[in-house]
Amino acid sequence: QVQLAESGGGLVQPGESLTLSCSASGSFLNLDAMGWYRQAPEKQRELVALMSSDGTAKFGEFVQGRFTITRHNARNTVYLHMNSLKPEDTAVYYCIVMSPDLNWGQGTQVTVSS
Repeated sequence: QVQLAESGGGLVQPGESLTLSCSASGSFLNLDAMGWYRQAPEKQRELVALMSSDGTAKFGEFVQGRFTITRHNARNTVYLHMNSLKPEDTAVYYCIVMSPDLNWGQGTQVTVSS
């Protein structure tokens, strides 16, 4: 069983930056893909960024170069660095980790507002 601990959410103003982190712990041998989804009120959950174990990254179309994803394999941690945040980025951000089972974090709120 995998436990995910997310941190880094909060309230920021448009144009500011924020970094989310997610650390995995528990019983697993290796972690495959790690990344983030998000869900805004009354919208479907959507991919933000995903990184495979070999470092290949995939992003949602709305990212448009504003976000980067990194992972520290020795710490079983994935980071989402978000720049140039917009009000429409407001959502609950969920960490996902494949171990290889799919595991979801509880979510962290990101609010972008002036």
